[in-house]
Amino acid sequence: MSSSEREREQAAAAEPVAGGDLPKLSKKAYEKEVQRLQADLVSMQQWIKETGFRLVVIFEGRDAAGKGSAIKRITEYLNPRTARIVALPAPTERQKTQWYFQRYVEHLPAAGEIVLMDRSWYNRAGVERVMGFCTTAEYRRFLQQAPIFERLLVQDGILLVKYWFSVSDVEQEKRFRSRQTDPMRRWKLSPMDVQSISRWADYSRAKDEMFIHTDIAEAPWYTVESEDKKRSRINVMSHLLSIVPWEPREPPVVDIPHRPESVEYQRPPRSEFTYVPDVASRLVRDGK
Repeated sequence: MSSSEREREQAAAAEPVAGGDLPKLSKKAYEKEVQRLQADLVSMQQWIKETGFRLVVIFEGRDAAGKGSAIKRITEYLNPRTARIVALPAPTERQKTQWYFQRYVEHLPAAGEIVLMDRSWYNRAGVERVMGFCTTAEYRRFLQQAPIFERLLVQDGILLVKYWFSVSDVEQEKRFRSRQTDPMRRWKLSPMDVQSISRWADYSRAKDEMFIHTDIAEAPWYTVESEDKKRSRINVMSHLLSIVPWEPREPPVVDIPHRPESVEYQRPPRSEFTYVPDVASRLVRDGK
């Protein structure tokens, strides 16, 4: 990516994007742009690997705001060995007795790695605060320590990018109801999620307080309008590419040798192996 191209993308990313009334993107335009951005992300990952850069990207926001689908598009073509998704379960009894940030530290990147956090240490300022899973003292300590912790990460050379996915109450409820009737996505809807409907204002106040204390110059919050998921995916991918100081790189070309002729090898009979049934052949027959 040239400096002029990056400047244009940074300028575009700086423009606030309103949700709700914007026209829908066509499927063709969306898929074409996503593919272009994914190609750049692959190139960026190669640059990160070669230079030893360390990148942490935090995805926070309302339930059903589109965090997971954005992460899926970002990582679709990345090498999973050096681009990891971290989505931690509830802490164990032992972890509850540790320093709060301790279990997150082990997931931070080494040189040449990307870590994408599907929720993060900000659970304490969100769901734990609203649902009473932490004490007021623990919450206040988090608000005090989080900026210090993040400044330490940045001072050590990690680029920490924090995204907040914003969605309206109407759109959130619509997505909840869609999940409720879809067996393939019903697992994404938990009793804890639906609490966000009745506690909408509580979550809003918690988010506002969190921003006041943790929107720091070294690691600012970037809000992603996610009323339209397709727009939000393109916007967050474009923004991420614009703030990582990468240069175009391509994985090295590997020479593929000619296969030598088989010498004194005879494959055993197929009858000696157990094969997965060829149920796909039924689709061919049904298609005819």
